[in-house]
Amino acid sequence: MAGLIKREDIDEVRQRTDIKEVVDGYVTLKGAGLGTYKGLCPFHDERSPSFTVRPQVGRYHCFGCGEDGDVIAFVQKQDHTSFHEAVEKLAARIGYELRYEDGGTGPNREEVGKRQRLLDAHKIADEFFRAQLLTPGAAEGRNFLFGRGFDRAASEQFGVGYAPQGWDALLKHLRGRGFTDQELKLTGMFSEGNRGIYDRFRGRLIWPIRDIAGDTIGFGARKLYEDDQGPKYLNTPETTLYKKSQVLYGIDLAKRSIAKDRQLVVVEGYTDVMACHLAGIPTAVATCGTAFGTEHIKIARRLLSDDGTGGEVIFTFDGDAAGQKAALRAFEEDQRFTAQTYVAVEPTGADPCDLRQSRGDAAVRDLIATRRPLFEFAIKATLRRHNLDTVEGRVAALRESAPVVAQIRDAAIRPEYARELAGWLGISVEDVSRAVGVAMKRAAPGGPAAPGTPAGAPGQMPSAAAGSAQAGGPGVAAGPTSGAVPSYQRPDPRDPVASMERQALEVALQESALLGGGIWERFAAARFVTPAFQAVHDAMRASGPGLIGEPLRWVEQVMHEVPEPLRPLVSELAVVPLPASTAEAVQKYCKDILSRLFELQITRVKADKMGQLQRLDPAANPEDFQRLNRELMMLEMERRALRSDA
Repeated sequence: MAGLIKREDIDEVRQRTDIKEVVDGYVTLKGAGLGTYKGLCPFHDERSPSFTVRPQVGRYHCFGCGEDGDVIAFVQKQDHTSFHEAVEKLAARIGYELRYEDGGTGPNREEVGKRQRLLDAHKIADEFFRAQLLTPGAAEGRNFLFGRGFDRAASEQFGVGYAPQGWDALLKHLRGRGFTDQELKLTGMFSEGNRGIYDRFRGRLIWPIRDIAGDTIGFGARKLYEDDQGPKYLNTPETTLYKKSQVLYGIDLAKRSIAKDRQLVVVEGYTDVMACHLAGIPTAVATCGTAFGTEHIKIARRLLSDDGTGGEVIFTFDGDAAGQKAALRAFEEDQRFTAQTYVAVEPTGADPCDLRQSRGDAAVRDLIATRRPLFEFAIKATLRRHNLDTVEGRVAALRESAPVVAQIRDAAIRPEYARELAGWLGISVEDVSRAVGVAMKRAAPGGPAAPGTPAGAPGQMPSAAAGSAQAGGPGVAAGPTSGAVPSYQRPDPRDPVASMERQALEVALQESALLGGGIWERFAAARFVTPAFQAVHDAMRASGPGLIGEPLRWVEQVMHEVPEPLRPLVSELAVVPLPASTAEAVQKYCKDILSRLFELQITRVKADKMGQLQRLDPAANPEDFQRLNRELMMLEMERRALRSDA
């Protein structure tokens, strides 16, 4: 297929690129042991560095959120690019000329320009809609804007336009600019019927939706006429350009103020964004037909500080039940932020646009200034679900609200809110603090099981369907998603055998050159008793000894062979710092660990043979008896030799 990069070139780019140098462009890395570097994770908010880079094996892994991958994956996730684009960017960085499956020409001109053609079509459509707002047919649209306090200058500032009534006004315009119907189908600006394509947006006000670079990638359209049978707001459907979970309306206008003021205000609609900006809140953005989620947080984190203080994120919601529900959904995402999170809800339920229209710009600024911490809002919303006039209601409210208080990250603020909660409930501070403490222990990794979970039940590792971002601490891999996927239990770190097996796998992945010669045969023959570690060992054996002298390719092959739920575990094992500070110390440590592994195998084999010997009748089977004794003697000599070498 034309445009596919040759596999060997992808491998070459991965091999030649120093992952530390690339990551250094996004994250401040510091040494954390020989050949290992750490920094604050760019994929989630944290105060202590857990993002680890191991250049020797070409991988990164965050021990906080579980994100992991090679240098190509890192560029993909940071720059929101495709795999193809990430490889081309890295190749250009090192001056490597890529070859393609079509014989070296790479993607044809149409493929190279496809994204640009889509962007060009959106730009022309944007200009068309804006021009249409000034025509006589758009009077209803202008009246709508004027009625909400937006004059012509405001409309121009935000690029508001109008889609004329009829079926093909935009279609004819873009056809006249040289676009084919096949191209136009990909834009999301057209629907398709029995007679071909026609305008998706008709008789509506139009807001251009732009990405962070300012390119128009979609549109939001507001109904104006009663005979319009469509929804109140109609957005561009998902396209190669427009992914609603990754888009924030107004981000192109707000990005500089967000970075400067270290504040992000999230409102609910296009007119709310306009009202906030015009009222002096230039940090306002809105989601486009979806809740504020993980991908939006990534955009926010790129603009807010990552130094541990993080600025503030303020959510504004309508005062109705739907608005409160949205606020509680936002609270669920709170732990992803370093930023402090707040909620601003006008007592009358007015949104920023209504507030500006009825009471002026100052009222909008006051709404944002009188924000409340999001966790206070969440606590009080929880209390409202219970009858606090009864003992049973207060106890139930405490049980439900204590975990909310437990989620407060600031250790200085948490006790204060425990005291506030005690006052709201009319329960002693000691009882509330005790309940919060229990909730914190349950939420902590390895903490006591929540109600309904059998005490002492081993935690299963997150499922592959949950993604590698769910992976946690050492030994974490994935659990079952269906009967076809095996379940891997979390190895107990207190188990000395599991601990030794883990160390052996770390050595084998990170210092694979030590497995050369006869060592590989011994390692491959070893038996691991921890199921997750046995699966990784099986993947190593399946990969074979051919790549053990090439760390990047070796780890990549093991990742390919291991069951998908265990890939985060392999990533951990490949980057965790080895406990040694010099090259000589690393070599000694690795050899000691391998010797311990082999000695353990010898001990197990000896135990098996001793059992056979004890069950044997020497008189009836003299030859077998002598053979087993010789084998036991050889095993003991081998064990002593290992001890001596170590």
